Amino acid sequence: MDIRNVAIIAHVDHGKTTLVDQLLRDAGGLRRSEQGVERIMDSNDLERERGITILSKNTSVTYHNTRINIVDTPGHADFGGEVERVLQMVDGVLLLVDAFEGCMPQTRFVLRKALELNKVPVVIINKIDRPEARPDEVVDETLELFMELGATDEQIDFPIVYASARDGKSGYDPAHLENNMQAVFDTILKAIPAPAMDTEAPLQVLFSAIDYDDYVGKIGIGRIERGVAKRAMPVVVCGGESNRETPAKITRLYRYEGLQRIEVEEASAGDIVCVAGIDSLNVGETICDPACVEAMPFVHIDEPTVSMMFLLT
Repeated sequence: MDIRNVAIIAHVDHGKTTLVDQLLRDAGGLRRSEQGVERIMDSNDLERERGITILSKNTSVTYHNTRINIVDTPGHADFGGEVERVLQMVDGVLLLVDAFEGCMPQTRFVLRKALELNKVPVVIINKIDRPEARPDEVVDETLELFMELGATDEQIDFPIVYASARDGKSGYDPAHLENNMQAVFDTILKAIPAPAMDTEAPLQVLFSAIDYDDYVGKIGIGRIERGVAKRAMPVVVCGGESNRETPAKITRLYRYEGLQRIEVEEASAGDIVCVAGIDSLNVGETICDPACVEAMPFVHIDEPTVSMMFLLT
């Protein structure tokens, strides 16, 4: 099966999570119990309370025999480190821009990171249903932002999709939207390149996020850069800040189907997977075939905009 790995990036409240929800619904990626739930991707209690995404979320849908792995990223500047990490897992980004507000400060931040990492951009002008929407001006603003950030000629030649994620509509003409998300899906398949899939090389997986499960413990989430990962496979944990080399074993292996983690026996290069059984695993570390220990470069996260020190008196 073909694969596409894509992250959704934007300023806070420009509709990323709502778009992912709608893509899941259109592709049949929600179970019956999840139908009708708003912001289904925001599973954390604090996220639901504040109405924003704090932790990156992974999901997967199948469209035209292609598995599309989607990462919903935080839009608030306080959680920009999450965005930097997950961009390592994808080959392209969907940049959402509000059809009225246009490009905002966090739009600049996330786009700059994506362009620096040579990710292929697709621009989605969202909330096109707003009465005060000004899509033509917002497209011009977005183009200017690309140029200000030093985008290449290829990156500036980005495809544009207009959408109302809330209403489940999309299209290539802001005046004529279809009642589905087909334009978004088709553009992902056409514009975002498939990942390199060298399944014959020794295993190498870079972990960009960590989750926790009450049953299996710590779970590493990352992309298989090369080779094939298998359940019960011996590996070596290496790289990261400690630059260690520690023997370990994959006890459980998962990939995403909709919002669910599905256990699998093996997964191949290019896919985004979840690995359990390595309790000492940290973000930025790599697991490799013991016969070829080669760590991926560690990603250093930008320093926070504001730092505080709290003292007890």
